[in-house]
Amino acid sequence: MNDNGNSCNKSTECGSCSEEGCESRPKSFIKKTNELNSIKRVIGVVSGKGGVGKSLVTSMLAVMMRRKGYNVGILDADITGPSIPKMFGITKKAEGSQFGIYPQKTNNNINVMSVNLLLPNDDEPVIWRGPVISGMVKQFWTDVIWGDADFLFLDMPPGTGDVPLTVFQSIPLDGIVIVTTPQDLVSMIVKKAYNMAKTMNIPILGIVENMSYVKCPDCGKEINIFGESKIESTAEKLGIKVLGKIPIDPEVAGLCDKGEIEKFNNEYLADAVEYIEKSLVLNREETGYMKIAIPTEGTNVSGHFGKCENFTIVEIENSVVKNKVMLNTSDNQHGLLPAFLAAHNVNVVIAGGMGDGARQNLMETGIEIISGVTGNIDDAINSYLNGSLISNNTGCSGHGHDHGDGGCNCGHH
Repeated sequence: MNDNGNSCNKSTECGSCSEEGCESRPKSFIKKTNELNSIKRVIGVVSGKGGVGKSLVTSMLAVMMRRKGYNVGILDADITGPSIPKMFGITKKAEGSQFGIYPQKTNNNINVMSVNLLLPNDDEPVIWRGPVISGMVKQFWTDVIWGDADFLFLDMPPGTGDVPLTVFQSIPLDGIVIVTTPQDLVSMIVKKAYNMAKTMNIPILGIVENMSYVKCPDCGKEINIFGESKIESTAEKLGIKVLGKIPIDPEVAGLCDKGEIEKFNNEYLADAVEYIEKSLVLNREETGYMKIAIPTEGTNVSGHFGKCENFTIVEIENSVVKNKVMLNTSDNQHGLLPAFLAAHNVNVVIAGGMGDGARQNLMETGIEIISGVTGNIDDAINSYLNGSLISNNTGCSGHGHDHGDGGCNCGHH
């Protein structure tokens, strides 16, 4: 029975329960992985629709990370359409013990777990309802013995339904890579995945465009058979990074068909791997890489965090400004701003006035806050980099409500 006097069926998981105020409802749905595991970074590969090449991107990222010497695993979360074992030529079935389920290894020692490693026959269909499929994905996280993994890549099913929601809620993702193709639908497809990640407060590492072009074998000319790519303009509007473009490559397709994807020899995703490595493997103190967000009015730091529609996003590497872009946040005011900034992998916010509500929400996402800053944004950045920028926890002003000690308590800034 919950606080509203309604019955509560505690035999079901709270994640599917709609009862509000239930004392047994957990604060977090995140599941613990097997006690034998030490998984450092978890990356989901997602899309807004099927058939765009998530499995290919997942496999290529995993192979390239393994070539760099990292311990890598692939969790095939596309339960009804698993393809990872086929691409790596894995035919042996998974085994288990009282300690958990053991994944199979590829030729280059990438750990792989897929429903096809549990089925008697690879072509046997998985005719399961959503909750059963979601439960299987969670079991791949909680029961599989991944061991010491530097990177665990999740090949996600398409769309924004049960399984992606389960993954976003149950598995502690460090970021996602969105996969798309160069078609007119690209903007809508990318935005669906982007908006789901932003809503769930999942960092977005960037976008990969698959089937981007085909290269003529005779003259080397790149032919855009699906039309001109729109990925750059879409990424710019969303304020996220284009990680790479993969052409239609018959050699890569042939390797996938033969189960020899580990033999591919191209650098299509070299920039993506470098960016992921730089962003996730080492901490800021070791790499000097970080992102700063500054609410901006003209060229100055805005005095009103929650009311500001424009944010300057600054990429810093080894105390040097590498990139600076302006993002419009008109659709992400007040309580949505912390999730918006977290989705853009922001580490630090430099602001003028900021209310307690916004401050608390930012702190919960792990974002460092420096408030009470005025003047030119470039001066603020330089002061931060040389260590002279100090936060004075200044509140906001001019909104028709009173301020208590330490700032505004309206929660809208």
